[in-house]
Amino acid sequence: MLNVRNVLNDAERAKDKKAPIGVDVTIENFSDEIIDGIDLLDDLDDVSKKTKNTLLKVGVDTEEKGRSGSFLQVDQSNIFTNNSMSNSVEVMNIGVALDKYHWVKDYMWNVVKPDADKYTAKTALREEKDGIKSGYFVRSLPGTKEVFPVQACMFISDEDIMQTAHNVIIAEENSELHLITGCATGEDVSSAMHVGVSELYVKPGAKITFTMVHNWAEQVEVRPRTGIKVEENGTYLNNYILTSPVNTLQSYPTAYCDGANSRAIFQSIQGGKKDSIIDVGSRAYLNAPGSRGEIISRAVSQDESQIFARGHLAGTVPEVKGHLECHGLVLSDDSMIYAVPELEASSANLEMSHEAAVGKIDEDEINYLTSRGITEEEAASMIVRGFLSMDITGLPDELAAETQKMIDMSVNGM
Repeated sequence: MLNVRNVLNDAERAKDKKAPIGVDVTIENFSDEIIDGIDLLDDLDDVSKKTKNTLLKVGVDTEEKGRSGSFLQVDQSNIFTNNSMSNSVEVMNIGVALDKYHWVKDYMWNVVKPDADKYTAKTALREEKDGIKSGYFVRSLPGTKEVFPVQACMFISDEDIMQTAHNVIIAEENSELHLITGCATGEDVSSAMHVGVSELYVKPGAKITFTMVHNWAEQVEVRPRTGIKVEENGTYLNNYILTSPVNTLQSYPTAYCDGANSRAIFQSIQGGKKDSIIDVGSRAYLNAPGSRGEIISRAVSQDESQIFARGHLAGTVPEVKGHLECHGLVLSDDSMIYAVPELEASSANLEMSHEAAVGKIDEDEINYLTSRGITEEEAASMIVRGFLSMDITGLPDELAAETQKMIDMSVNGM
């Protein structure tokens, strides 16, 4: 465990440290001033109609139907928390959690380090030096299996601000936890920066499904930093959906399968529009016998967008299995997709495989559909939708259907 002094020292040393991949962003271009006067909500449904529509696009239902808890952060302020909808799940602001449970600090800055880069360093400095405790704490109690998901939203309402959050998610032993986290900007916001540090812990026999939907404005800089520790017989499923324009986004969630027969599955859908630069990857370290990792990526580029689709599977011990699959569809001559699949084996007697393919829409498919009275634009849209459709592995039927609905809403108009 890192103490406060170590966190501060590490963060100070890394405050100018560039990330190893992705476009560098000048943090100083964005304000870290805390905006006062954001009212707390008694009911999540009290948000404006425009905000409701924005939240719905990222999977957040303001009526809280079929939810086990809710959390809403606007800029740096936690304005709504509902922790009373389930007896098996706890939801609260990370600062409240630190006050309630002294042991929460033991889960902070372990699977994501404060000195990873200047974005994690900035988050740590705001947290420990400035006392800004933003982000959420979600925990499923031992032996519980809550079917309905917790919903959490990071919302940016003001221009040119930098939003940071430090989230801790724990699935206790033999429990099951589903989390939908939606990130978005208000309609009047064109430029901002978001840094979200998320640390997830899957205890023995537990399962976490983490579904993230992003809907940003065109000039927003986005830097999620996510680490996951999976213990014996634990399962982690990660679904990521981005189909809205963004200035730059760089994310590389990393799972450490440290327990025997642990499993990590990453599924992502990236739609590049306008001049977005999207650099999204997933990584799994298979560190225990019987552990498995799967990375499945679908990317579609159009306009002048650039997509870097990365994947890294590292087998460090015998008797592990990993598969990586990256498929890309280029819709514009001015756009590009760069697939970077990596397999790393540092032990014998393991199975690792990958497949990657990038291409354009098959003209024969377009001709086939247009010959049946469908316009060329409608035909291309149908093909893209089919390409992006994905079997949402391991979710309850209701949540799988809802996740597919979010995918359909996200790709509308592509």
